[in-house]
Amino acid sequence: MRIALTHNLRLSDLEEEAEFDTQETVNALAGAIERLGHRLERFEVSGPASRTVARLEAYSPDIIFNTAEGRRGRFREAFYPALFDELGFPYTGSDAYALAVTLDKQLTKLILAKHGIRTPGWQYVEKLSELTAENLRFPVIVKPNFEGSSKGITQDSIAETLDEVRAKVTQALAKYPAGVLVEEYIGGRDLTVPFLAAVDNDYDGVLSPVEYVIDPVATEGRKYPIYDYDLKTKHPSAVRVRAPANVSAKTAEDMRKMAQTIFQVLDCRDLGRIDFRLSDAGVPYFLEINALPSLEPGAGIYAAAELEGLHLDGVINSIIQSAAKRYKIKDSARRQGKPARKTGPLRVGFTYNVKRVKPTVDASEDSEAEYDSPATLQAIREAIASWGHEVVDLEANQELPSVLASTPLDVVFNIAEGFKGRNRESQVPAMLELLDIPYTGSDPATLSLALDKALAKKIVRQAGIHTPNFQLMLTGKERLNKDFTFPLMVKPVAEGSSKGVVSKSVCHSEAELREVVKEIASKYKQPALVEEYIGGREFTVGLLGERRPRVLPPMEIVFLDKEEKNPVYSFQHKLDWTDRIRYDAPAKLEPALLERLRTAARGSFMALGCRDVARIDFRMDDKGRLYFIECNPLPGLTPGWSDLVLIAQGAGMDYRTLIGEIMAPAIRRYKEREARRAADEQPPAKVLLEKNAQDKGALEDKPANGHHGVPSAMGGDPRTDPKIS
Repeated sequence: MRIALTHNLRLSDLEEEAEFDTQETVNALAGAIERLGHRLERFEVSGPASRTVARLEAYSPDIIFNTAEGRRGRFREAFYPALFDELGFPYTGSDAYALAVTLDKQLTKLILAKHGIRTPGWQYVEKLSELTAENLRFPVIVKPNFEGSSKGITQDSIAETLDEVRAKVTQALAKYPAGVLVEEYIGGRDLTVPFLAAVDNDYDGVLSPVEYVIDPVATEGRKYPIYDYDLKTKHPSAVRVRAPANVSAKTAEDMRKMAQTIFQVLDCRDLGRIDFRLSDAGVPYFLEINALPSLEPGAGIYAAAELEGLHLDGVINSIIQSAAKRYKIKDSARRQGKPARKTGPLRVGFTYNVKRVKPTVDASEDSEAEYDSPATLQAIREAIASWGHEVVDLEANQELPSVLASTPLDVVFNIAEGFKGRNRESQVPAMLELLDIPYTGSDPATLSLALDKALAKKIVRQAGIHTPNFQLMLTGKERLNKDFTFPLMVKPVAEGSSKGVVSKSVCHSEAELREVVKEIASKYKQPALVEEYIGGREFTVGLLGERRPRVLPPMEIVFLDKEEKNPVYSFQHKLDWTDRIRYDAPAKLEPALLERLRTAARGSFMALGCRDVARIDFRMDDKGRLYFIECNPLPGLTPGWSDLVLIAQGAGMDYRTLIGEIMAPAIRRYKEREARRAADEQPPAKVLLEKNAQDKGALEDKPANGHHGVPSAMGGDPRTDPKIS
């Protein structure tokens, strides 16, 4: 299977990262998954969720192996499972509901109390004024209500008097304002009972209790031998796991049965861990449950699993197999009653135009300047394939229509420039739409609109974004706009890759301008765009995404020739830029200018109807006003050279990730199309209505003996009963 390992990587010893996985743990999990014969991709999810979504969509895993804890909030552990559910990806472990409930120690205790689970007495406190002396049995321990990994638990957490409790609650709430638990301290030993749903035993996967044994030297001088944060993080070698726990067979059985009830009531899936305190009298008390337990080497779950004959790889395999069975991975027809969504490798068509004629530096030969070199095409192929997909080459020539019609494809990664006319970039996307094949990038309308610089400026100007004043000339004999002042810029109206933009494109007289217009009209067989020359800083901005595009940090093109009065980012610069210009990626901008540039870029992207990817160029005049110059919704992707690639590198994004993010929305559209097709295959509404009527009649014939599906011993479902939740 194709497995995505989602995790938060611990980069420091700060308490806020205590629950994250170390590099050692991630390597151990990854090694086990790969040894089991699966294809693995690691996903560190601490960055923006949008990036995680894009990478997951690009990879399209069969299943996600999730250990991500989330960064903040009472529902942090639930965030990623909820996201996976929304995306339709199967994943290991409990769902968002179970993770949200179990992270809340107070709510967990309330639910379990209704099932006769023995817990220490407690008070939940959000404000000091809520603390009462009623039912407090000293000593008590004060701990955060919404934390794991013993965070907030130290020797100083124990209080023996009411005044001490008040002081410790005040300190704890200052650090953990979401709420603290004041809980009766039970003297005794710390035991844990792990759970692996795939293990076939008499306790539904609940394993034997194991015991945390603390080196007496480490607790010397401590009044209360508790497994606190200091021991867990700073002195892990002082604690070992004893398996099985040194308890009687009767006690072990009682604890497993109690754990069995807890895991079932809280609807934990695949794996889990319950911490107990075994009192000096030999009575087990439930302390807390971890539905997203640590899988670091040496964890208690491995020690307990070894008693069942499972070592590390076997534990990881049991987690994967439990989730695969639950989602019916082998049954591609349905998952959880939802229409099928294809995961795993896709057949990705790759449409392109190959550069066979090398452009010259003097721009006398630039007919194939927008096409891509064999080296660039190979880099893109390898990047697509690195996500595990099959790449099908589709050169955009006259044979493409018949090839597309006869080649089974899931999606197409499109960089084809087309052949002739201002609609050339839309030719391949139009064919793909005709054949209902999802593809990367903007649709035909946007591609045609953006290639025509004059039309694009009109649209962007209507959106309230500055553009230079301009006019079109067909022959060079037209009357020049009387409002123009020199210098003026002249370039082809419908070309890319700076074709036709050379040093003489900046004209300082009318005679000079008319001569350049004639040359452009003759060479490119299209009108020339004449526009005001905006002197000042030049920026280019990359954007990724669909309805709410992500704006990458802008790049500035810095001209190094200080003697050049009116510099322009020319065709020659793009071919040979090492000593003539410098790329600052990201640009060095003050916050206010950065925000204005981001706003203008996003506004232009949306006004032109761009999708998935685009690069937008701006100039800033001496008054600080930003002017839209042009938009390229089909930007170059040459590694280490193309502007968008440099922008991505400046944002910390490698080439493979960039290609994956461009590809991800197309894969998402493909899955949406498949879901619609599956929905169209469902029974017609009339049949469903008739079936519902039959079901209703059958229910009405049954005796009215209470609410169906609610266990009588419980008296209500903790997920729906307001008295419980």
